[in-house]
Amino acid sequence: MSNKAMVYSEVRQAGWGYYGLLAASAVLVGLGLIAFFYLEHTGHHATGMNNQIVWGLPHVFAIFLIVAASGALNIGSIGTVFNNKPYKPLGRLSGLLAIACLIGGLMVLVLDLGHPDRLIIAMTHYNFKSIFAWNIILYNGFLALAVLYVWSMMDYKMQRFYKPAGFAAFFWRLVLTTGTGSIFGFLVAREAYDSAIFGPLFILVSFSLGLALFILITFGLFTWTHRALNDDLLMRKRYLLALFIGAVLFFEAIFHVTALYAAEHSHFERFMLSGQSGYSLWFWIGHVLIGSIVPLFLLLLPMCRGQVRSLLMASALVLIGSFIQLYVIIIGGQAYPLTLFPNAEVESTFFDGVINSYVPSLWELMLGIGGVGVTLVMIVIGVKVLRFLPVSLAQANPDEDTD
Repeated sequence: MSNKAMVYSEVRQAGWGYYGLLAASAVLVGLGLIAFFYLEHTGHHATGMNNQIVWGLPHVFAIFLIVAASGALNIGSIGTVFNNKPYKPLGRLSGLLAIACLIGGLMVLVLDLGHPDRLIIAMTHYNFKSIFAWNIILYNGFLALAVLYVWSMMDYKMQRFYKPAGFAAFFWRLVLTTGTGSIFGFLVAREAYDSAIFGPLFILVSFSLGLALFILITFGLFTWTHRALNDDLLMRKRYLLALFIGAVLFFEAIFHVTALYAAEHSHFERFMLSGQSGYSLWFWIGHVLIGSIVPLFLLLLPMCRGQVRSLLMASALVLIGSFIQLYVIIIGGQAYPLTLFPNAEVESTFFDGVINSYVPSLWELMLGIGGVGVTLVMIVIGVKVLRFLPVSLAQANPDEDTD
């Protein structure tokens, strides 16, 4: 189906259905703002974080949304960069999801750090030896390219920028996700991190997470607005999602096997994988079993692979598994004690050599949920006021050849 023949329209539904969804999303934003003002007034001692675990549950939400933003652009990139025509009509929605997820994630990140007014300093005084400084450039650059990419699809006067913007956004998001993963790869003091594989691992997590999120949002929007969606086009994504899930498991296995081979990391691997901590349970049951193995069965078993319901369930489990995976990486990695003096046994009254505990507070949960609320509000308002959604994809041919 030619993209030129595609007709887009705003969501015309109003009334209690639309405003109820908008109000529910706004409530989530309100919870986040209440948590922010409370923590800003009382201080971060009200959270579960301490001087050993400095990145808590809000950081998990923030990175989850930022990584999802990169992956949500998958569908747009497949249509633009790889010229796969059946995916082109969904490029606008793909761009909207990427922008909304990125802003939601950055909001959590900025508000969790405290004193968001000081962000101006971070944005005007760069320390290029810090990966965090590079990430500010990467986030802003991705946001600008995603906006330009969507603009080029919605305004015929900007269509000459469609291909360049699509290619630039594609390569930029690879760099952005590598930069996000490199936050952990560059932390040499913690045994859980300090590995270059975090860059490609985060790219693959973004692919599976972003695609799963896109499938759920697309199905939800088309169902809600009573628009026809070709099931074959939707089901075609199941093999792609299965491929991404398998790739994440493969790179995760490489990371742990190589860490087990290195003597300096073997203690941490036993801590993480052998059941010496609660994080082992989250890793094996939450990430590997529920977030990876079960979705693969739902996507590939002959009795399930033709069902839209199985695809949606697999996508939801991938979201849950990816969130748990990030929780294990971020929180579990900090829970293991720092190695300040290699090959020496350290004991003190300051918890040296002690496994750090962390229990997230309700305020942290509310702040993280607020970021999800911002994402949902942007999507709900976006499809209402601008033409992001095709009127119908009933005639879309998933087997149409590329140019």
